[in-house]
Amino acid sequence: MIEPLDAARVRWVAGSDLSLSRDSRDVIAGIVVWDVRARCVVEQVLVRRRCRFPYVPGLLSFRETPGILAAWRRLRGAVDVLLCDAQGIAHPRRFGLACHVGLWLDRPTIGCAKSRLCGEFGPPGAVRGDRADLLLDGQRVGTVLRTRAGVKPLFVSPGHRCDVDSACRVVLASLTRFRLPEPTRLAHQLVTRARA
Repeated sequence: MIEPLDAARVRWVAGSDLSLSRDSRDVIAGIVVWDVRARCVVEQVLVRRRCRFPYVPGLLSFRETPGILAAWRRLRGAVDVLLCDAQGIAHPRRFGLACHVGLWLDRPTIGCAKSRLCGEFGPPGAVRGDRADLLLDGQRVGTVLRTRAGVKPLFVSPGHRCDVDSACRVVLASLTRFRLPEPTRLAHQLVTRARA
C-alpha cells in the first residue's frame, strides 16, 4: 500500500540482503539494523535455510522472501523501516520483493536496487540527492536517486506503507560515504562473509 511515511520520525532502519550457498542449495539471509541518529549498528542477524524455489526472472520474491522473514523473526529490537536490496512497485507486476516482505510484516518497506528492472527515466543530476522520476506506463513507480557524486544512481521504490518521496528521504538518511545505504551495505557484507 502506498501511503506517506514520516521519515523524520524514522530511527531504526534495517537492511536485508540474501546470497545463495556455494552449492546453490541454501539461502543465506542477513538483516542489519542501523540507528540513523546515532549512526551505528544496533543489531544483526543471519540465517541459513534450504532454498525451495527455483530462479525464475520476475519471481525473485518467491525465492528470497522466506529467508528474509526467517531472519526478521530473530530480531529482538525495534525496526521502523526495512530496506530491501530489490524492487518495490518498480516491477513489471508492480509487486516486487519489497512489497511481498512488507505485506507479510505489515511494516514500511522500501526497494533500493542497484539496477533498473523496468521503467523509463532521464538521468538524475550529478550531486548527492539529485533524482529523476522512474516511470512505468506513464505512472511514477520510483526514483532514480544519486547517492554520491560521480557514481551510478540507485533505483528506489516503495514496497509497503510508504510513498516514493518518503522512501527517498529514508534512503538519504541511511547513507554514509558509500553508494549504498549503510544497512543494506552491511547486510551484503554479512551474507558475503557467511557464504565464504
